[in-house]
Order: sequence, then C-alpha cells, then structure tokens
Amino acid sequence: MLTASKNFIANIKKQKHENKSLLFLDNVKIIKDAILNRAIEVQCILTSLENLPFEFEESKVFHTDERTIKQLANTVTPQKVLCIAYLTQYVVEVPKTNFLVLDGLQDPGNVGTLIRTAKACGFEYVFLVDSVRKTNEKLIRSSVGAVFDSKVYQMQKEEFVDFAKKNNLKLIMTDMEGENIFDFQTDETIGVVVGNEGNGVSEEIEKLCFKTVRIPMAKGIESLNAGVSGSIVMYEINKNKPFLK
Repeated sequence: MLTASKNFIANIKKQKHENKSLLFLDNVKIIKDAILNRAIEVQCILTSLENLPFEFEESKVFHTDERTIKQLANTVTPQKVLCIAYLTQYVVEVPKTNFLVLDGLQDPGNVGTLIRTAKACGFEYVFLVDSVRKTNEKLIRSSVGAVFDSKVYQMQKEEFVDFAKKNNLKLIMTDMEGENIFDFQTDETIGVVVGNEGNGVSEEIEKLCFKTVRIPMAKGIESLNAGVSGSIVMYEINKNKPFLK
C-alpha cells in the first residue's frame, strides 16, 4: 500500500469540485459490488486502515488519515475507505427481461429505491429518461449498490422514444382509470413506466404504452409515492416467476 502525498490529495480535492463525472464511494459493500460487477473504472482507493478489507491492485491503493477521507466523502460517517472512480459505459441493449422506464423522475431516493426493487423483482434493465443522473450519491446509496448490478441506461426522451419504436418495446403505465393490475397478465417482455413525481408520464411516452393499469386503493387515497407504486406493479407482474419463489 502506498502513502498518499499532500499533492496527491490536493489534486483529488480539486477534481472533486471540478469533475462531476467522478464517483466518490465510501461504503465498503457498495465498492466491492461495483468492482465485482465491473461497473466502475477505479482511479484510486484511499483508506485509513492498515489493510484494505478486500483485495485490489496495490498500485491504486493509498493510505491516508481519517480526516482526509471525511473531507472527501459524501457521508458524515464514511467507512474509512474511499473509492474514486468513473462509471463503466454500457452499450444500450434491447431488454431480454421485463424492464423499468423512469420518465422524468428527479428524486434520487425514489429512483434508487426503484432500481433496487427492479433488481429484486427480476427487472434487469432500467431506463432513466430525462431523470436524475445515476452518478447521484443519494441515488447510489438508496439503491444499496443495485445501480452497479443492473443495466441502467441514461437517455434523453427523444433518444428513448426512437429506441422504443425501433425495437417495438411493449410498455405499460399506471393511471387511476386503468385496468386492475391484479387482473393483468402477459407472457410478453414488457416495460413498466413510472412518471414524474408531479406531472406523471409524459405525453410522448404515454403514446408508446399499449396498456394502462391501476393499483386498487381504499376510498380517499388518490395516488401513491412513485417508488411505492412502481414497486407494487413490478412485483405483481413477476410474482409467479421462479426466482421469486
């Protein structure tokens, strides 16, 4: 393990302010999962521990003090390990499983929760359409690293609409006037669209949906949080899949 010099640390601090594409991961489990899934390109790892709690090439591991790690980390109590990395760039694939489309979602907590639930429900692909960036630290934390274990694509709306039309993607969305989700069945590979927290699904993407479904609710409740409603729909669609048994 190398020792981080003052100039080295000063350069990292400068990059943190200037380079918004860099990730500063301070959770050991998330770091290990991201490395295991080859989801990040590690620039270096800083630690105040005598030994790194996982194996990694020594030339990129630097020892520093705990104070420096706290200055660079994005949480109040980092786990004495800080990984500075870029996201690996993926080529967009046509989904081979059911998938999730987030249309204009801006709350990183909601998006992270939905990505994690998508993974749990067997939805291996997530399209972030005009939504919060997947490099957002709160999104990464709320997904508990699932953002590194799924195929998450960041796309502009026009780009996604063209992709969906070209590949004949089957999409459904939720609305209070739709079919009861508990009566809906299909053997096709479909995408569940979750719309913006305030405005719902955009007109452009609504036109792509072949079906509208609703979640039945008690009288007096008109809607659910985007993260909750999307999770219910995904679970219901895949509830009979072997991996959920």
